[in-house]
Amino acid sequence: MSIKLSGIRTWRSLHHGKLTYSRYAAGVLSGRLRYSSEREPVKQEKRPGERSGFTPPTSSRCDWIGPPDGLSNLRPIRFHIPEKESPTEARLRRLRQETEDWNQQFWANQNLSFSREKEQFVLSTLKAKGLGLRDEDGRRRILSADEMAVFYKDFLDKNRQKHSSYNREWYRRNLAITFLMGRVVLQRAWRKLMGNQKDTTLT
Repeated sequence: MSIKLSGIRTWRSLHHGKLTYSRYAAGVLSGRLRYSSEREPVKQEKRPGERSGFTPPTSSRCDWIGPPDGLSNLRPIRFHIPEKESPTEARLRRLRQETEDWNQQFWANQNLSFSREKEQFVLSTLKAKGLGLRDEDGRRRILSADEMAVFYKDFLDKNRQKHSSYNREWYRRNLAITFLMGRVVLQRAWRKLMGNQKDTTLT
């Protein structure tokens, strides 16, 4: 099932019958990787980390995943809210959604910083050479791989602490999510067992 929204690509529903630990379980993936083979990100006019206004249909009974975000390169996820959601299930869903939003915001901001600093580095390097951004034919000048390696190393060095903090928080959140998922699985199994026992007693 899919639904089209103006200005963005298609949202698709994720049908699932069991609670499994998959790449969607925590709702997060590294912003350095795209979810699809599409080369160009979706162009969206919004602030870094701002959530999409998409709302799943009221009849939906599954999670929904959207197109790659134009800033973070991650696919946003909207998690399904069951009708008879237990307190533990609600806690798990909220934590997954909070982690999804936190991850989106981090990589949107990080990618924006990377693009801006890269552009500044290119301009300053060309200026030091006495060159403009474009050549005589109007084509944009590019720097060599060795020249760009200087920028990449400098950017990684400056953001090393930020990435370390991100990784620690990412693992902390995923451990909490995994723990809650285990509790939900046990609670569902217990409810099913109790239901089967009641059916046996009635018969």
